[in-house]
Amino acid sequence: MDQVVFKQIEFVRHLTIQAVEGISENTLVVIPEGFNNNVIWNLGHIYLVQEKFAFYFSGDPLQLPENFDRLFAKGTKPADWNEEAPKLEVLLELLADQPKRIQQTLQSRLGEPIQKPFTLGSGLTFETIGELLNFSLNHEGMHFNTIQLLKRFANNNL
Repeated sequence: MDQVVFKQIEFVRHLTIQAVEGISENTLVVIPEGFNNNVIWNLGHIYLVQEKFAFYFSGDPLQLPENFDRLFAKGTKPADWNEEAPKLEVLLELLADQPKRIQQTLQSRLGEPIQKPFTLGSGLTFETIGELLNFSLNHEGMHFNTIQLLKRFANNNL
């Protein structure tokens, strides 16, 4: 049963990557009216959150570029950036590699307690690695949907 989580992480990530391959630079960076962020921000945010859910809370080493917290943490937005965001190719490489690292590192550890329980603003508390990884599927799905909306609105404005 544990393998299901890893298959789902791989599948959802494949969909996310597929959704952005070949889109124009303008579509990647446009912030349509009513939105705070763009496609690039959503991709970086997905990577950052998944990295923390998988590795930070389990006590394993993160592969996190040093500027990702400044650029992609909850509450950040491109309008406030004082530095250049990574290019799509860099983000896609990071995103493609991440599910494999998660499975290799955490394959037999889903029931393992995390270092300290983590509670979302909504009140949901996670206590194990598996709980965090399961929720990460929901998180990425929400941002996948946002990416789809951003693409649609961006294409209507171009």
